[in-house]
Amino acid sequence: MGEWLPGNRKKSAEHAGKGHRDRLRQRLLSGGAEALADYELLEFLLFSAIRQGDTKPLAKLLIAHFGSLSAVLAADPRALQQVKGLGEASAAALYAVNLAAKRMARGAVQDKPVLGSWQALLDYLAIDMAHLNHERVRVLYLNTQNRLILDHLLGEGSIDEAAIHPREIIRKAFDIGATALILVHNHPSGSPEPSRADIAITSRIAEAGRLLGVTVHDHIIIGRQGNVSLRAKGLI
Repeated sequence: MGEWLPGNRKKSAEHAGKGHRDRLRQRLLSGGAEALADYELLEFLLFSAIRQGDTKPLAKLLIAHFGSLSAVLAADPRALQQVKGLGEASAAALYAVNLAAKRMARGAVQDKPVLGSWQALLDYLAIDMAHLNHERVRVLYLNTQNRLILDHLLGEGSIDEAAIHPREIIRKAFDIGATALILVHNHPSGSPEPSRADIAITSRIAEAGRLLGVTVHDHIIIGRQGNVSLRAKGLI
């Protein structure tokens, strides 16, 4: 029985790797949305940037590092590149998936009555905000048909009640011709339950809106553990 040469071993490994990739692709194409486990789907996404070799260990490492597949895809490219084995090309490939998901989700609410596309709106907001490690405050301004005319980033970082000025929020509505709005912010802690400050600032903005004829439909809080509507809780 002949001895394996290094070149033979390399070719054998390449053949095995190609066979695994082919099998994974066939499972993906024939098995539907749940055909692949999270790490396998991530492994498949890495194929586009890592042409050869076993991407399974890297896929599992990424999920262990960030906590979930969705957290990996939501991660900043610079944070992705801090994981050993993930280069710029791979980070760019994963970031492109993130951007595509955001644009698909935004397309589901764009040019449609927001109140009639509520779940699509929540999906859009969750994709963008649920995994942030800092606070982000947005105001969704709507026209008379409750269609989105501006998704306004009000602030990022450490946001407190003093940084949110109700009259400025309402004045912006007048400037762009909006008749209603939805407040949105995230809780980096993960829990979407409203704080006393959340309730207080919502009340102040809603009151300013009532005085000036701008409807505050809701205040949505996004967290990794889900989302909360202050209107559904009877707090508006």
